[in-house]
Amino acid sequence: MKIYNLFPLLAGPFDTWGPHLTRAAAMGFDWVFVNPIQKLGRSGSLYSIADYFAINPVLLRPGSTRTADDQVRAMAATAGDLGVSLMIDLVINHCAEDSPLVTTHPEWFQHEHGRVAHPFCIEDNGTKVVWRDLAQLDHQQALQHPDAPDGQLAYYVKIVEHLIGLGFRGFRCDAAYQIPTEIWRRLIERIRKSHPDTVFVAETLGCTPAQTRDTASAGFDAIFNSAKWWDFHGNWLLEQYESTRNIAPSIGFPESHDTRRMFEEFEGNIDALRQRYLFTAMFASGVMIPMGFEFGFRKRLDVVTTVPNDWEEPNIDITGFIAQVNAIKDQTPTFCGEGRIDRLDYPDPAILVLRKHAVNGPDQALLVLNKDPWNRQRFYVDDLRHLIQSPEPLRDLSPDWPMAELPAPFEFWLGPGMARVLVAGQQQAPALHPTQVL
Repeated sequence: MKIYNLFPLLAGPFDTWGPHLTRAAAMGFDWVFVNPIQKLGRSGSLYSIADYFAINPVLLRPGSTRTADDQVRAMAATAGDLGVSLMIDLVINHCAEDSPLVTTHPEWFQHEHGRVAHPFCIEDNGTKVVWRDLAQLDHQQALQHPDAPDGQLAYYVKIVEHLIGLGFRGFRCDAAYQIPTEIWRRLIERIRKSHPDTVFVAETLGCTPAQTRDTASAGFDAIFNSAKWWDFHGNWLLEQYESTRNIAPSIGFPESHDTRRMFEEFEGNIDALRQRYLFTAMFASGVMIPMGFEFGFRKRLDVVTTVPNDWEEPNIDITGFIAQVNAIKDQTPTFCGEGRIDRLDYPDPAILVLRKHAVNGPDQALLVLNKDPWNRQRFYVDDLRHLIQSPEPLRDLSPDWPMAELPAPFEFWLGPGMARVLVAGQQQAPALHPTQVL
């Protein structure tokens, strides 16, 4: 999956989403992921849902003759006409503390000292952060009566079916590892009986490898990986990838709605954004970016305070580059699967050389990456054939300056953050894309 995260608070009312959906489709994204659009609790956080079956009024057009649900369906129809599938957050690990559910179904919630419990996390420095606007759902209660027609699990099924009726066919399951695997297994099985093509993606960032494997085994179509935080030096990302690649495909991202903007983090370095997008897209099966990444936005997305007026004038435009990378990914099966990845020794520590194997068959690919987004680096080998284990000829599919012939010895000066993408086997060459899209 190639996913474009359309952030609702930045995009504004549903009837203004057309240009964003069109741009996502033009860049080659086949999914658009939308953060929660439901009615919120008093804190106003997108992840503090008060009513799962009502729509956040800030996303509706005042005075429209269409109902709230029909405004969502009209947006979904626009996406469908563009060939884009819609995915939405499924937030059932907690809800708003002021949700009517807290009083109508108190047995569905965890309690402490006679009051509803709040979820929390422990930061790296040991500080306990409590989200007091949220009420923690108790999923052990759901497991005690999983087949109750008016029970907790049936309620979750009803939420998903309602969202499917609005036009969503994919679900990013928020903090999936915090919910018992059996809940997910039963929920996914029930939904797929009537909607067999529904896609479920588990958000598993921050959990242990064992938790990731256990969660993924519930029937999820994909999980998220931690490629965003890899510095290209240690081996931990490759080890994590190897431990889960046979369980579920993974999705990486150079930045997300939860992270600092890369363009701000790297002080306006366009080469850093290009480097990170290409690496993330080639590394695993799936890739995702939040809206604004393609234009080098600086202002961090916020689940409470972001508004449409936070839309920035583009600082850069890498829509054409993203489209080109997505085309390479689409037409190169090795980059669309979770094949084994080998890190190859190279004497210059500023250059990363990865060899990726196809999931099935002998096809292979090489990714030669300049880790340094500020300076160019010389890459030299006597013969590229020494780096790949395939009798097939190598072809250069790099988005920058692809070479028709690959001589031996091979020398190339990699620009800041630049990569060589080389493939061997029966893999198609990508279609050409214009340098700019929209």
